[in-house]
Amino acid sequence: MKLYQHIETLWEYMQLKHELTSADCLFVMCSNDLRVAEYAANLYHHQLAPLIVFSGGEGRFTDGLFEKSEADTFAEIARMAGVPSEAILVETRSSNSGENVRFTEALLKEKGIQCDSFILVQKPFMERRAIATFEKQWQSSYSRLQVSSTGHAFFEYINEEMPLMMVLEALMEDFSRVKTYPEKGFQTTQHIPSHVESSYQALRDRFDFNAV
Repeated sequence: MKLYQHIETLWEYMQLKHELTSADCLFVMCSNDLRVAEYAANLYHHQLAPLIVFSGGEGRFTDGLFEKSEADTFAEIARMAGVPSEAILVETRSSNSGENVRFTEALLKEKGIQCDSFILVQKPFMERRAIATFEKQWQSSYSRLQVSSTGHAFFEYINEEMPLMMVLEALMEDFSRVKTYPEKGFQTTQHIPSHVESSYQALRDRFDFNAV
């Protein structure tokens, strides 16, 4: 199998491609990809949910990148896209996915907002890890959980802000977390088909990524 095929195999595995139905809340785990904020605004305008929560302070990819927190930066983009301020909540303390979930749950409780169904909004290669993290870290009851992203193919997703090697390394790191985080208590266990694991190992053999 050629190298790009291994990349695409891993990329496709990380996306769950849910057919979305309406929910109580669009829950955006913020990052360095501003397209996610635009996509969340688009979902709001398509009436997928009446509320957007943007969660994120600073993470490993955004330290010093934005003038404001990830959540405030994303919320500003959503407002510019026509989402009313009253439909937006921001959580600005979290620095990783687990904190995104726990701190958002605490924020909704503090505000007295009851949400029974969620659409997690993420980068394409973080769909699976986002849902696995939510399933493990969210302590309240909920009735339905979905995840969505722009759904770009790998080579359509990369651009000047998100160059190839940055995205490939992030993809490898996130897949590694899908494998190892369940035993640490951070995420639910995800089934990994043998051909997906083989592609991961082939990419590891080809590239020298730190901490993967």
